[in-house]
Amino acid sequence: MDLGRPPEARFPSRAINLSDSPITREDLDYVTHRVGAFMQDNRAGIERTLHRISAIRNRRDFVVGLTCRVGRAVFGTVDILRDVIESGKSLLLLGRPGVGKTTLLRESARVLSTELVKRVIIVDTSNEIGGDGDIAHPGIGASRRMQVPRPDLQHAVMIEAVENHMPEVIVIDEIGTEAESLAARTIAERGVQLIATAHGQTLDNLLMNPTLSDLLGGIHAVTLSDEEARRRGTQKTVLERKAPPTFDTLVEIRNRDEFSVYHDTSSVVDTFLRGRSTRPEVRLRKADGYQVVGQAAAAIHEMPSHRERERPAQATSARKTLRIYPYGVSKDRLLRAITDLQVSATIAKTPKDADIALTLKAHEKRQPRTIKDLEDLGLEVAIIRSNTVSQMKAFLMQSFSLDDQQDEEEQALSEVNEAVDRVMSYGKPVELAPQSAHIRRLQHQLIEQHGLGSESRGEVPWRRVVVLPTRG
Repeated sequence: MDLGRPPEARFPSRAINLSDSPITREDLDYVTHRVGAFMQDNRAGIERTLHRISAIRNRRDFVVGLTCRVGRAVFGTVDILRDVIESGKSLLLLGRPGVGKTTLLRESARVLSTELVKRVIIVDTSNEIGGDGDIAHPGIGASRRMQVPRPDLQHAVMIEAVENHMPEVIVIDEIGTEAESLAARTIAERGVQLIATAHGQTLDNLLMNPTLSDLLGGIHAVTLSDEEARRRGTQKTVLERKAPPTFDTLVEIRNRDEFSVYHDTSSVVDTFLRGRSTRPEVRLRKADGYQVVGQAAAAIHEMPSHRERERPAQATSARKTLRIYPYGVSKDRLLRAITDLQVSATIAKTPKDADIALTLKAHEKRQPRTIKDLEDLGLEVAIIRSNTVSQMKAFLMQSFSLDDQQDEEEQALSEVNEAVDRVMSYGKPVELAPQSAHIRRLQHQLIEQHGLGSESRGEVPWRRVVVLPTRG
């Protein structure tokens, strides 16, 4: 409702006028006198509801516009993340405004307090989670709600909740300041599970935000010795994570039915700082639950031409997933190569769904007509010599501008050195990428030389080494 304009209702896909008559000051006064008091953040509510009324003021502090946002408690929305929430790990939700973050927080609080009978405290700054008024909305279940008198005091109420009320879980909406970030770290270090949202839409946004990057462990520049820089194969000054992340798990809400889940925030941040991409678990909401549809990388580099014969290089935009159609190539081996390298690529079912076709040199010679048909569809055709994982990895490394100078053993042993550094710094086990029996044996020997323990887990071909803080 804006002064001098017709009232308007806005929906996700359209907007409609509710009247031909423009809004008057009397209309605005009528509304403001029938809702709760406006606080410093210019937000008010209606008692025992989840609706939010926000005011726009002129220079003389008079209300000249109102945004009335409808709030609803939607049961079942948390099912797609229920295993993550019930794990006891701290969870951070990211996503654009209006995508349903607050609804997820409310439903998480209800499930944890009512169904799992945990002591849950909600720090409710704008009364959006528990509703306006002194009596909380039933949508939060058995959770207790602490209201915040002023937005700038949210961090103090967060600490008060831990010190005074013995919570097992604390739920917070919109962490946005350095003080709130530090308060969240203090809470996590006391063993309390945190479920929160933050200002930002993606993991990249949060890492590049100097105020909130501490939620993911923080970033600082470190100067290495000449010997260490040579061992790592990097410059002397590198970016590293300062501390363990406040939140164990991070979820990007792409839309109401699609979620990207990063289960190990620490490894995601470390990989990002090394200039590599990380693939989250992508979940799609279905009528009967949810489906894990695959993994997509956070970022990729420019992709040159893949064909062995000369062709001009072609660039692909950042964050685009490369769709590969395997013609006469093992899909299982290609999937393993994609998984091992953690690149943003998927396997297309048909040529029409693909960006590039991958085939063998033998097929190019024996079935040139088929190759020509693929090219006529507008597909670039990449040729590899043999149907092996190593050849597919070489193709992917060239596609994503990865370093393909080191052989498989050197890469595997380099991964051990990085993992050893992390284990020595943070005292937590680190899993390595799946390898062959020969390379796993070399990895175990190198780990033993550093005085740490190790063990192999999983089944072939996914069997991998885990670096442990202590032997035995």
